[in-house]
Amino acid sequence: MNKTISSKRIHDFQNKVFDWWSLNRREFPWRETTNPYYIMVSEVMLQQTQASRVKKKYIDFIKKYPTLEDLAEAKKTDLVATWSGLGYNRRAFWLQEAAKQIIEMKSFPRTVQELQELKGIGKYSARSILIFAFNTNLATVDTNIRRILISESFASEETSEKELFEIAEKLVPEGNARDWANALMDYGAVELTANKTGIKPTSKQSKFAGSDRQYRGKILKILLQRKKITLNKIQEELKLSEERITKILQKMIKDGLVFTKNNHFFIEE
Repeated sequence: MNKTISSKRIHDFQNKVFDWWSLNRREFPWRETTNPYYIMVSEVMLQQTQASRVKKKYIDFIKKYPTLEDLAEAKKTDLVATWSGLGYNRRAFWLQEAAKQIIEMKSFPRTVQELQELKGIGKYSARSILIFAFNTNLATVDTNIRRILISESFASEETSEKELFEIAEKLVPEGNARDWANALMDYGAVELTANKTGIKPTSKQSKFAGSDRQYRGKILKILLQRKKITLNKIQEELKLSEERITKILQKMIKDGLVFTKNNHFFIEE
């Protein structure tokens, strides 16, 4: 695909998106701050979770853990209880580990490379944190932004991730990366939706009901209530085969969510 984009086309596209956004922008609590720690919390929460579900959890989380130090020192049982309901609970522990790493660094990372060294922070999240916290002149590409680039004929469904990022970089208004990223996300989520455009995401989230993810959440709730519990008791509660529960627990132990000792399973304090 020809990557050359005229300055007029870029300018016209920027105006089109900003004009739409001036009438249709969405409000979220993480858009009311430039605190890099709060932005990091929101970005980790928003990984694989809808913004509507994140809203209240984000507010509750930063109230309970208002600083990096508060999060770094949090008990894991409290952390899981605060996170409960967002799914992918290991993200809470990754976030805590990232907080500890930043404290050791003495200052908040200011480059994509430094941020990607943090636990649970990938290319997309690293760029998003820099954009929203520091207005760094970068682009990032999520499912919504990819769909926009394809729908507006800047890319095709076959365009590689590397090329998508290169194209997106060319469209960023100098000095206004934060508003631009927010505008694009809203434009893709509200206006150029998957249903309207027929553009499919590169990956599809697996069904939640009856999945291991669902049972992982149920096991954590049981452990928060009981503190310690045997495999047999978990099996009685969940009505699953011993083989499947053992497999799920082994993965949770590997992820650092659950610990085992003397034939009991528990969440580390």
